[in-house]
Formats: sequence, structure tokens, C-alpha cells
Amino acid sequence: MQSGASSPQQIVDHLFRHESGKMIAVLTRIFGMHNLSLAEDVVQEAFLKAVQTWTFNQVPDNPSAWLMTVARNKALDIIRRQQHFQHLSGELAYHLQHAAEDTVRQLFLDTEITDSQLRMIFACCHPSLKEEDQIALTLKTVSGFGAAEIARALLTNEAVIQKRLYRAKQFIKEQGIQLEIPLGPQLPPRLETVYTVLYLLFNEGYNSLKADELIREDLCMEAMRLCLLLSEHQVGKEPATFALLSLMCFQTSRFDSRIDENNSIVLLQNQDRSTWNKELIDMGYHYLRLSSAGERLTVYHVESAIAAEHCLAPSFEQTNWQRMRQLYDLLLEQKPMPVVLLNRAIVQSQLGKTTTAIQEILAIPDIEKLLSSHYIYSAVLGDLYLQCGETLLAQKHLTQAWSLTTSHAERRLINEKLRLMNN
Repeated sequence: MQSGASSPQQIVDHLFRHESGKMIAVLTRIFGMHNLSLAEDVVQEAFLKAVQTWTFNQVPDNPSAWLMTVARNKALDIIRRQQHFQHLSGELAYHLQHAAEDTVRQLFLDTEITDSQLRMIFACCHPSLKEEDQIALTLKTVSGFGAAEIARALLTNEAVIQKRLYRAKQFIKEQGIQLEIPLGPQLPPRLETVYTVLYLLFNEGYNSLKADELIREDLCMEAMRLCLLLSEHQVGKEPATFALLSLMCFQTSRFDSRIDENNSIVLLQNQDRSTWNKELIDMGYHYLRLSSAGERLTVYHVESAIAAEHCLAPSFEQTNWQRMRQLYDLLLEQKPMPVVLLNRAIVQSQLGKTTTAIQEILAIPDIEKLLSSHYIYSAVLGDLYLQCGETLLAQKHLTQAWSLTTSHAERRLINEKLRLMNN
């Protein structure tokens, strides 16, 4: 890799996102999870050295390898200075005493880097940690996101994220959580937690609540990268992993058609399906086929099948809505949540049962609270009333939806509907 027109600082910023998580994972495996902050310090020093060195000298042909070498050498320096090896991870203490250099070099091989990243994912997604702490810690240590960046992605402030990260690290240290991939009966529940975090991470990117950014592609791509990493390791070659990866492929295939050149939302029925990414759709089908092994049906299987139906249909009108309703019935059994009931009602309206759809939405538990707190319920209800010619109720709910969303794109879409209604 040559620097080209990019400055050393730009190259370092790019590499930090893509390499720091790998480096932290390997270093934490050497130092132990209780020394996570030490691993982060070593990584920061390596990147600082890169900026200083590359500013005055040519950027190396393989900057990633250069950074790994600096981090490895720094780790060896720290190990040599250690008088008591019990401060390091229990797994490696004995070996480091006798063959520190060989052991550390081994851990920096590509296969071991992958293994270390998976160990880090499982550690960050420990079920004893709070869900919001799991997500923040995964983004920070595995994905190379800064605290300010995580705060923007999760719609909170940096102080809250710093608190979550501190709380998570303290918990890991106090509870002695190990950097390991669980085995036997411990594996399934831990895998479920990992799936949940990856699913939430992808969804935050796919339907971002940021005012000026409907899709956070960086979050989606990172969730896919981690899911792919999991699927390629023996411990993660499970039907549910393949189903989740399939769902991500199908959803990502429509990125280019969801937003127009004015950053306005293009509804599914108006999207140009020729712009859907065929390669990603084919990958989605591939992983969906792999997910069919086994006897357990998960929410990821059903949601992927729903996404596949959209990709199968030549046009919105030719969607198999009967099949869609069957799939949403299955999903309700797995995931009896208001948003699933809402989406099933939308399918009902596509089957010509708009009045039934409205009744089903109004029957959702705590619907009044949902209508006053989550814009999507009011937006859908407003659309359905509009289809029925109930313009006053449509206007009421669309106006409510406009007031509840902070997304500029969503507001433009609602404004256009209200404008057309009033003309």
C-alpha cells in the first residue's frame, strides 16, 4: 500500500478502524482481560509512532504489518520488564517465562489473530454484562470505534459511553472474565448473546436514528465482518449464524436504492430493483441454504426468509404477500413484539385488508403509549388511514409521526405525504 494522495494521518485513521481491534485482541490475549487498558495503551503508542515515523519517511508497503510488528515488539518489551508473570493471562504465563518471543510471534500469525478476535467478541458479549455495555465494549475494543463515535452511533453523549466502558472493564477485572471461547453447554447461551449484539449493531446502522444519516454503513459493515468471522470458525458454524449473516446480506443489498441523490427516502414499492446488489443477494441465498441444516428455527431464519421473499419478487406488486403473512405468523411465535405485529398488519393491507390492518394495529398492547413515543407506529397508521380515505385521521397520525422523528429524511417523506394530501 502506498500513501498516494493520502496524508500519513489519513492512512493512520483508516488503519485504526481496521487494525486496532485485531491488535487489541492479540495483546489482550497476551496480557489477560484484566489488563485490557494496557493493551489499548500499546495500540495507541503503535499508531502514534506510525504518525511520527510516516510523516518524515515513506509509508511502508505493508503498513498493517508494520503496526503489528511495533505492537508485538512493545509487548515483548513489557513482558521482559515483568518480574512476576502471574500478572499475565494464566493460559500463557508458563510459556511466556520460557519462550516469550516464540509465543508472542505465534500469536501474531493470521490464524491466531482471527482466534483472538473471536475470543474478544465472546468476552465483550459476556451475559453478565449489561446489553448496552456489551455493545459499547464490542465497538470500542473489537471494531476500533472511538468513544465519541460510539456516542454518535448510539444517540447518546460521550460521557455516557465512557461510563459504560469503564463499568464494563471494571466488571471484567473484578469478575475475572477470561478471554476464551466457551465450550460445551456454556457455548449456546453465549452464542445467543453474540447474535443479539451483532443484530442490534446491524439494525442501528440499517435504520439509524441519526438526524442526518438514515443508513450508517460503517456499523452495518462491521456487524457483517464480525458475523462472517464467526461463521468461518468451527465454534460459529451454526445454522443461526448463517441465518443472521444471510439476513444481513439481503438487507445490505438494497442500500443503494433506499436513498436518492437528494438523501430522501425511497420507499420499497418505488425502489429500482435493478440497483439491488445481485452479488450480495446471491450470498444471502447461499447462507440461507446453509442455515437450513439442523432442527431449530430461530428469529434469524424467519427474518432472513422474509428478506429473501422481497429479493425474489420481480416487483413490489408481485411479492408473495400470502407467503409473507405466513412468515410473519411464524415470526410472531418466535418474537411476540409490537413491531412484528405492526409489520404483519402492513402485510394485511397489501392483501387488500386495510381496515383489518388498522384494527390489528389499534389492538397492539400499549398502542397509545407506542403511538406517542415511537414515530413508526403513527407513520404506518397515518398511511393506512390515507389508503382508506380517512384524511383527518391520516393527517393527525402523520403529523404525530413527524413530531416524533429526528431524521431529516423521514421528515421530508412525511412532509411530502402531507403536502399531497392537502392539495
